Amino acid sequence: QVQLVESGGGVVQAGGSLRLSCAASGIIFSDNVMNWYRQAPGKQREWVATITRAGMAVYAGSVRGRITITRDNPRNAVYLQMNSLKVEDTAVYYCNAREPTNGRDSWGQGTQVTVSS
Repeated sequence: QVQLVESGGGVVQAGGSLRLSCAASGIIFSDNVMNWYRQAPGKQREWVATITRAGMAVYAGSVRGRITITRDNPRNAVYLQMNSLKVEDTAVYYCNAREPTNGRDSWGQGTQVTVSS
């Protein structure tokens, strides 16, 4: 059974930092491309960042330069370090695992990030 469990969300003032974590189980972690998405109130879910199996990171334009995605394969974990947070970063952040070899797509339950002005 695949499980992705996000943690690290909370309330932070604009300009502050948060580090989100996602712990994975039930998958061969190193076989998965790991992604973070977010969904703000009243908006569609949007892609935030990807880290490939080889460790290459790609970012949405809205967060590039402020957010860093990393992975720790031995710990089956992926992280999202968020700095210089803005009010518009307020959203539920979701961890996603995508396995290219079989197309399996798994999601966590999300963690709330609220940035206050």
